[in-house]
Amino acid sequence: MPIPKTSGGRLIVALDTNDLDSAKNWARAVAPHCGILKLGLEFYLSNGPSGVRAITGRPIFLDLKLHDIPNTVARSVHAVLPLRPYMLTLHAAGGAAMIEAARAAAETVGDARPLLLAVTVLTSLNAGSLSATGVPDSPSGQALRLARLAVSAGADGLVCSPLEVAMLRDALGDQVKLVVPGIRPAGAAANDQARTMTPREAVAAGADWIVVGRPVIAAADPGSAAAAIAASIV
Repeated sequence: MPIPKTSGGRLIVALDTNDLDSAKNWARAVAPHCGILKLGLEFYLSNGPSGVRAITGRPIFLDLKLHDIPNTVARSVHAVLPLRPYMLTLHAAGGAAMIEAARAAAETVGDARPLLLAVTVLTSLNAGSLSATGVPDSPSGQALRLARLAVSAGADGLVCSPLEVAMLRDALGDQVKLVVPGIRPAGAAANDQARTMTPREAVAAGADWIVVGRPVIAAADPGSAAAAIAASIV
């Protein structure tokens, strides 16, 4: 699945809401300026498969961050395949067997399968947060460990902090897709993201796609905000 050639094609807009009408309005506004629309767990739990089908205009990144025993994750992947998501996430921390099961489930639809993206270390976590969960390594060290595990088990790509992009690109090469949240245009509030970078910086570091939510959907004119970010990564 090639990266769209336009600068806007690298931009994923996160429609972070549980309100279907808001998501539809934002999708209409930003679709001309982005490559992919992201729907998360909040939206999916509130609106279900019919809500996903109602969001049109761009391919869908279904960000459910699946994390369970291998059989449950495999069955969950099967359950969402009829929605034809372009991307689907799962946690790398679920382990190799879980990722292998997810890949096998996705392969049942052949070339129509979604890209499987493994989440390494959430961008809301820093070294102190990891230490509190029993992980003694730094965020970058843990991200690299989980990234290697996920890719070897069949993940197509990774969701990672912008601060780990260059490291992961160097370690894993160009074939692994890197999807990067924690993107904030210069001057924007970080909110609950602990490790952020501007759109231009993230693309220069090696991101295939950048994910932007609140700086776009909370703007007075989401379409113009998306267009500005797309223009910044030309």
